[in-house]
Order: sequence, then C-alpha cells, then structure tokens
Amino acid sequence: DFGRSSELAFVVEPSDDIAVQEQPLILYCQVEGIQPITITWRKNGVMIVDSENAFMLANGSLYVSRFQRVRGDGSSDEGEYDCMAQNHYGLVVSRKAKIQAATMSDFHIHPQNAVVEEGGVARFQCQIHGLPEPVILWHKNSMPVNTDNERYTLLPKGVLQITGLRAEDSGIFHCVATNIANVKFSREARLTVSGSHSTVYKDPMILVGPENLTLTVHQTAVLECIATGNPRPIVSWSRLDGRPIGVEGIQVLGTGNLMISDLTVQHSGIYVCAANKPGTRVRRTAQGSLVVQAPAEFVQHPQSISRPVGTTAIFTCVAQGEPPPQITWLRNGQILETSDHIKLKNNNSTLSIYGINQADEAIYQCLAENSAGSTQASARLTVLWADGLPSPPQGVRAETVSATTIQVSWEKPLQNTKEIIGYVLHIRKAADPVEMEYQEAVSKSTFQQLVTDLEPSTSYSFYIKAYTSRGASKASEVTVVSTLGEVPAMPSLFIKVINSTTVQATWEPSIKLGQHEGFKLYYRKVHLSQYTGPVLLASNVTAYNITHLDASVVYEVKLLAYNQHGDGNSTVRFVSLRETVERTVLNPPCDCMKDEQNNKTSTTGIIIGIHIGVTCIIFCILFLMFGYRGRLLMCKNVQEQLSTPQIPRSQRSATGLVLNGATRRDRDDRDLNGKQLDMNELERLFPASPSQEQQEKGITSAHSPSAPHDETQISTLPLDEFSIIEEQPDPLPKNPHGSNPAAPAPDHGPANEG
Repeated sequence: DFGRSSELAFVVEPSDDIAVQEQPLILYCQVEGIQPITITWRKNGVMIVDSENAFMLANGSLYVSRFQRVRGDGSSDEGEYDCMAQNHYGLVVSRKAKIQAATMSDFHIHPQNAVVEEGGVARFQCQIHGLPEPVILWHKNSMPVNTDNERYTLLPKGVLQITGLRAEDSGIFHCVATNIANVKFSREARLTVSGSHSTVYKDPMILVGPENLTLTVHQTAVLECIATGNPRPIVSWSRLDGRPIGVEGIQVLGTGNLMISDLTVQHSGIYVCAANKPGTRVRRTAQGSLVVQAPAEFVQHPQSISRPVGTTAIFTCVAQGEPPPQITWLRNGQILETSDHIKLKNNNSTLSIYGINQADEAIYQCLAENSAGSTQASARLTVLWADGLPSPPQGVRAETVSATTIQVSWEKPLQNTKEIIGYVLHIRKAADPVEMEYQEAVSKSTFQQLVTDLEPSTSYSFYIKAYTSRGASKASEVTVVSTLGEVPAMPSLFIKVINSTTVQATWEPSIKLGQHEGFKLYYRKVHLSQYTGPVLLASNVTAYNITHLDASVVYEVKLLAYNQHGDGNSTVRFVSLRETVERTVLNPPCDCMKDEQNNKTSTTGIIIGIHIGVTCIIFCILFLMFGYRGRLLMCKNVQEQLSTPQIPRSQRSATGLVLNGATRRDRDDRDLNGKQLDMNELERLFPASPSQEQQEKGITSAHSPSAPHDETQISTLPLDEFSIIEEQPDPLPKNPHGSNPAAPAPDHGPANEG
C-alpha cells in the first residue's frame, strides 16, 4: 500500500497505448476508498464529457468507440489521458497515459543491387518508420529467407547480412514491413556473386559500424559491426570506459554483431567494435553509443500523516529514473503553489507545510515524470483540531533592548486558558524563509521573554502560541521589530619605527569589527593632553605613516573604527624614537626579549654584564682545576650583575626601561665600597705579578688608592670587544700548593681594556 491513501487511491491506472484507426479503445481506471467516489476523465487537461464516441463505463474505465487520428472537425483522439477520483476526503489524479495512433510511413531506404565476389560479404538494408515499430522480414526470389542458414543474419532494424557468399546466394531480394496499421513491401534488389574466392591479401576493413542508440530498459539492443579482409578479420567488442561487457544477456549475431537483451541503465556506454587481422596487431575500430532510459519510479513514497493545528507537516517523495525525473506536487488534483508556509526543498523531493490549519487538510500527490514514463503516489494530511483549545495569545509586543537583545511580551488568551501548560515563542529573521524559524518555550506563568544572541541592525518577526496537552492554539498576531545598530569592535594595532622621525601604524582588517565605515587615528606626545587628529581613513586602508616626530620623546598612538552608530573602542600603543635604527614599543603586552635585543642603552648593559659574569665564573673554575695562575681582567659592573637578583620580564616597568641609565648610576655610587672589598678578595685568591707586567700588556688601572671614589669611571663593553689577557708565568719558584695565601695582595681595582 505504499504511496496510497487509505481514504482514496488508485488500484489500476491508464497506461500508454497505440490505437488503431477506426477501432475501439479502452482506457482502464479503478479506484478504492471510502464511498461515494466520483470518477472523471481528462484529455490534455480538459474534462471529457460523455458522448456517442467517448463515454465512461460503470467500472470507471473510458471507452472510445471509433478511434480517429483526425476527425472531420480537426480534432484528434490522440493525446494524454488521465483519470480523476474524488470523495469527501479529497481528490487524486492518475498518471498520464499517452495515446498514439498506429501508423506506417513509406520506405525511406530501399535495398540496392550488389555485385560481390565469392567468399565476400553482402549487406542489404531497408528502413521504414511506424507505430508500433514495424517488423521487417526478407524475401529472396519472393520466398521468405531461410533464417536457419547460419550465413544469413537478420537484424531488427531491417538489415540482412550474408557472409561467405556462394554462387547459390545470387537472387532478387526485397523486405516486408508489418505492424497493426499496415503491411508494406520495399523495392527489389539483385545480388550477383562473381568469380572465385580471391587469395590476394587485404587489410581488415569495417564496412558498417555500430549506430548510436537510445532505448528503454528491458528492450533489446543490436549493435552492428560487419568487417571484411583477407584473411577474414576477427571481430571483438569492448567498452570505451574499460568496464567489462559481461556475459548475461549478451549474444553475438552472425560474424560480429552484438546483441544485448533485457537492457538496464548499467548497459549505457560507448561500445567499440574492433576488426583484427589474425596473428597480428593490425586492427580497425568503430564505435557507437548506447543510451538506456528508465521510466520514473519511486524509491520512497509519501506517507499519510495526522498533525495538530499549528505544527509542521512534511511529506517526502524520492524517485529515480534515467534521465532523472522531475517531481511535481498536487493538492487535491491541482498544481501545488508554494507560499510562506508551503515550501519545496531537495529538488521538490520534500514538501513542508508550516503552521498547518484546517485549510491544509487534503490529499497530496507526488508526480514523477521523465521522457521514458511517469508515475504518481498520494498521501493524505489530516489536521487534528480539538474543541476547547485556547484562543490566540493577545497583545504581542516586542521592544528593542540592545544591538543583540529584544524583549517580547504578551497577554494570555481570552478563552479556554485553564488547560494551558506553556507558551512557545516563534522567532525568525524577517528576511529568512519560514523553515529558518526557531522556537523558545516559556512557562505558563510567564508573559515575557528576553530573546538574546540576535544580530545587530536586523529585523525579526515574533508570534506566540499557547499549548495544552491536547494541542496548540492558533498563532497570535505577528510583530516585527529591529535590533539596534552596533559600533565596531577594537581593531588590532601594530607600530613600526621607520626612522628617527617616522613611525608606521598598521592594522589588520577583520570581520570581527562588524560593519564599519572607516578608521580614526590619533597621536600625541605622552606629556601633552592634546591629540593630533583624528586622521580619517577609509575602511579598506590598513596602514598609515606618522611623520615629523620628535625622537627625544615618547608618543601615544590611538586607533578606532567607526560607523553610523558611533565610534568603537580604541586601541592604544606607545612608541619611543631614540636613534634612527632603534625602537621600543612600551605598551603591554610587550615582547620584552625583543626590546632587550634592540635597546643598546641600559638594557644592553645589563645583558652584557650577565654574559661577562658567566664568562668570568667559567674561567675561574678552569684556573682552579688546572692550577694555572693568572689574572682575571674584570670590569666594574661584573660583580654588580653577579650580586644583583634578576628582575622578571613581566615586572619591568616602562619607566624602568626608559630611565634605567640614571637609576643604575645612583646604585653604583651606593655600592662602590662593597664592590671594592669583593675585588680585593678575588685578587687575594689569585695573586698577581708586578704591575709592570700589566703595563706591558696594555692594562691601565681604572682605580688607584689616591683616586677619589666619586671619580670612578664605569664603562660597558660589548661582548665582541671583551677579552681575557693571561699573565706570563711567574719566574720565581712556585709554591707546590699553589699561590701563597699569606702574601699581601696588591690593591687593584676593576680594570678596563686600554
């Protein structure tokens, strides 16, 4: 019972037929369902009124007493017929039956005389059109050709092939075409077999190759291929796509014709006939295409359903065929018109009816049709309506709260409110189709709902339904309101130092900004309150050069996006220009490692000091292990780096980075005495040779006892200029235990390389 409505459905539908002139014709139609049922007929969409020539029988079939292709008034009994059945549940329409008159034309190809040498191949052809397809037989000397002779091959399209010709094959041939409309004879043709079989070599040659054919499933295809040559070539078949032809339903007629019985869609393809010279690779080929069509048939039928008022009904109808069928929907026999609440999707395979009401109750039909045939299936929609359901909610109002929020409020229905278990708010963008609607459930005691996560500057429609355990009320009035506009988000901003007076501000366009008309750029010296700007930039601009800056001060750069709703939040960056090739971006989050590498003021000194300290420790260990005596060339800030704890990058303030040179000098003055004691201890552990050797090595003392403490000079050495000068071996006998700890240590201060 798939594809049938139990209330009303077809048991037998009219089928395509070929009618004979002046003969009666019967078109069958049988319906089952709930009585009373009324049956009517249409031809080419026009109702047929009973007459002497055509009238309906008691069983619902249509009887045409004398079929005529052309009547005296110019009308014709040919056309497309369908049967309609109706009861109080609805109306259904049968598939269309195509009725054609039986005809036969004159022969447009007649057999031709032929003279062929003995052992060769003879081919005769005659061609004629007719409905139904005429059956063509061949006569030789006015007698039917003996089809038991294996050398004689009759093909369905009116071709006669004779292979291995002999003298007795000579004669007069003609063909006879027959169908229900007529019988016709072709002209005669003479076959003459001359000479004896030749032994001269001849290359293989295909006389006639396969034609392009378009057939329907379950029919039979014959692909002709006739070849000549000496020696006689071997004929073989293949598919151009490389797929195997198979063996089921495959037969070879004569010496090389391919016949495929009970065609399927899978037989479609391009077939290649090859004539091969035996024992060699010499070959000739010819090809032809076979297209197999399949009438439309259903893979999934629509099913009858019952749905409460206000819900959604969905019918699915999936059909297949070759070529792919076109699907049409009918409602009670009429073409279904789509609307806001009736939608067709998936190439018309899915019918959705939203917010159904009593008027949607009907029988819905799915018609699938292609060039090979048509079919139909029906299903009924029953709309459930319970007495005592609530009336629609009243006073629906929607108020805009923000760019993404709307508050919807309503009042309870006027009637039948006792059984209400809740409300459902239906939400949809006003520009979207109905199927994009979504719902939010609300308790029965709540008469307002805050709808969030909406899009800015967008119109939305809202309506409410009240629900009971037995069904839903009708929908309330629809209200439409728009969300507020939204300013753009913060853009990403990056600052690049171009030279000592120019920086480049760059930013990335992003969809996260939202709708924006452009950008506004401001900049100022940090110690001033007044900004320069705004510089107005178009929405497609992503960079701007700020010129004529003062390299001695820090600048603040600010960027924001704006639109018709106002200015968005700004992104701020700070930048300092100190030298032409130096830059420091001071605002968090910062890449502190990058800042240290680029800053050759106080930060560079700290890093160089760390490296010098690590180097000194390594050399001290080496001297202790191997017993070498040497003097370590030190700079004054070595012990500062060894004794001063490292400050985490995250705790280094922007001010500390800028003013580090000044603060460091103050710290040096405070710690001078302590550092001098540390240096004396190192020199005690590593005794030094006379100061004359220092002078020979080019070392000068940066601090002497007579020099005042406030005149101490501090220098920062780049790593590539720092070096260790090893002292010459002591000519005096060495203490076997190393340096004498009791020897007085000369007072040497930190030394700088000359």
